Amino acid sequence: MSHHLSNLTLKVWRQSGPDNAGHFESYKIDSISDEASFLEMLDVLNEKLIGENKEPVTFDHDCREGICGTCSLMINGQAHGPERATATCQLHMRKFKSGDEIVIEPWRAQAFPIVKDLMVDRSAFDRIIESGGFITAPTGGAPDANLIPIPKPVADAAMDSAQCIGCGACVAACPNGAANLFTAAKISHLNLLPQGQAERYKRVEAMVETMDEYFGSCTNHGECEAACPKEISVDVIALMNKDYRAAKFKNRKELSRN
Repeated sequence: MSHHLSNLTLKVWRQSGPDNAGHFESYKIDSISDEASFLEMLDVLNEKLIGENKEPVTFDHDCREGICGTCSLMINGQAHGPERATATCQLHMRKFKSGDEIVIEPWRAQAFPIVKDLMVDRSAFDRIIESGGFITAPTGGAPDANLIPIPKPVADAAMDSAQCIGCGACVAACPNGAANLFTAAKISHLNLLPQGQAERYKRVEAMVETMDEYFGSCTNHGECEAACPKEISVDVIALMNKDYRAAKFKNRKELSRN
């Protein structure tokens, strides 16, 4: 079977460091197979640049299987590109036509400073997780963990939230640079399960307040859900808000008792 080959113009954001001014540079690349993934196409570009003794383009990647969440690229103004429910590494070049110009940028969000070129620092996400994304429980042996009965709809809802790969597309797509979908997915994953109940209200309070230190506010645009490679629903944000209000009420009662 013959593969269709494309000639493309890439307009790539280049920035040598966080404190330097960035700019777009255009590159022409030929004979890209429509079977190639978007990141494989960038590998071809970098081989070409290295061959010409030019600085290769820095971009983030790891598993290349849609699991790790590192392949954070804005492609023609869309987080992870034009394909719904896919990370950049799962996007194939058949989505583009020969002769296309493709604009490639890093995530644009104040909370994600640019490290170099197309690579951003997403450690603000780590701060949110550190503040409450854990449970304190003696684990026991593996069978013990399975002895807690969990209704199937609850287990399914927790798994839907647990699919979040922390890529940051929700933040990049949000006009306010909000991280509510990410934070709510992490909170819902734990707050829905019996193992997560001990810290439930402490967790939601700590994680939401850490999020607010770094990110913008949610105004229900819904761009986050549209950009999410795992199609996590904005419903999780409503669950987070409900628990946050309950946490504030409960914690105030606790304080007045002491």
